[in-house]
Amino acid sequence: MREPAGEHRHRRHAVAVLSAHAVATQVITFVLRPTMAYRAIELGVPAAWLGLLGASFAIAPLLLALPAGHIADRYGERRVAVAGALLLTASSAAFLTLGHTVPGLVAAGILLGTGHLGCVIAQQALVANTTRRGGHDTAFGRYTFAASLGQAAGPVLIAVFGGEQAIPDTGRIFLWSCGLSAVLVALSAALARSPRPEAGEREAGGDVRSLLRRPGLTHALVTSCVVLAAVDITLVYLPALGTEHGLSAGTIGLLLTVRGLASMVSRFFLGRLSRALGRRRLLVGSTVGAAVAMLATPLPMPLWLLAPVLAVLGFGLGVGQPLTMSWLAESAPPGLRGRAMSLRLVGNRTGQLLLPGASGLVAAGAGAGGVLLLTALGLGWAGLAARRLPVDP
Repeated sequence: MREPAGEHRHRRHAVAVLSAHAVATQVITFVLRPTMAYRAIELGVPAAWLGLLGASFAIAPLLLALPAGHIADRYGERRVAVAGALLLTASSAAFLTLGHTVPGLVAAGILLGTGHLGCVIAQQALVANTTRRGGHDTAFGRYTFAASLGQAAGPVLIAVFGGEQAIPDTGRIFLWSCGLSAVLVALSAALARSPRPEAGEREAGGDVRSLLRRPGLTHALVTSCVVLAAVDITLVYLPALGTEHGLSAGTIGLLLTVRGLASMVSRFFLGRLSRALGRRRLLVGSTVGAAVAMLATPLPMPLWLLAPVLAVLGFGLGVGQPLTMSWLAESAPPGLRGRAMSLRLVGNRTGQLLLPGASGLVAAGAGAGGVLLLTALGLGWAGLAARRLPVDP
């Protein structure tokens, strides 16, 4: 049965606003995070301290993700999104006014991580709560496609303000980010409302512990965590591998672009792929395929062969995040979906903090190739473990 034309237009408008919100959130974040590192370099901060500055972004999600998910479930996603956008605006202002000191950079980084958390939790809970059952794969595929677009567009602004300089004009970037954050506040206020569950439904849904007892949920969280860590490790260690193999920075940049575009393609067509292959089969196949491609990446090969290998890697890594979001959205009852998404975010941030650090220890002895090999084995294990996920949550 086709939905009425007015309802269809309203749904399309809501999706457009949410997509714009996702793009803007990631643009701001992926502009400010590297610019924070550039400002630290300007201040003469030792390289060893840059990791501490980067960790300031991840601290807030570990501590505040579950409370943020609870607030989204209880009071609505729009309020959490507005709060997140205001915190991103405060972060931009803090970078602009306090970013001339290391404590100021750390404080602004914490505000950035907290604001990003609020926006992302609100976005994911909104997708989960406003999508009809059976449509989550397509909805989360399009949502993560929009987020990927923002992540790709963010660094472009750095290039615009950097020109041929080694360090871009950080002050102008911080100023522009204030304006972008104000736009994000307006978009947050325009987000659609999801239907609120009654108090009885919330109580019947249970709590986080009841979520963790659901069949297959742990495997979904582990798969999401390993896939996201693999993306981060690829971004860090592919340039190092290129240096070992004598590839230019431009070539590595092109290869990373190929990987990113392949991820966006897999997300855009996720709904069709899931219907054709089945969600569990697609998740297992894409994760194992990414593992095989990562295993092959360190091997000596011509560039014309390495590019399609990285395309396979990017395609496989692009599937894992939206599919696990979709599975969690359909597994969690109404009134608990915000917390389900926040639980996933806690696992992801934990993996982002621990796995790259462990990879650094491996790199000290085995080089970038050893790190990619170890990560590939972890991906393969996570893909095989995903076979235990129920076909229909």
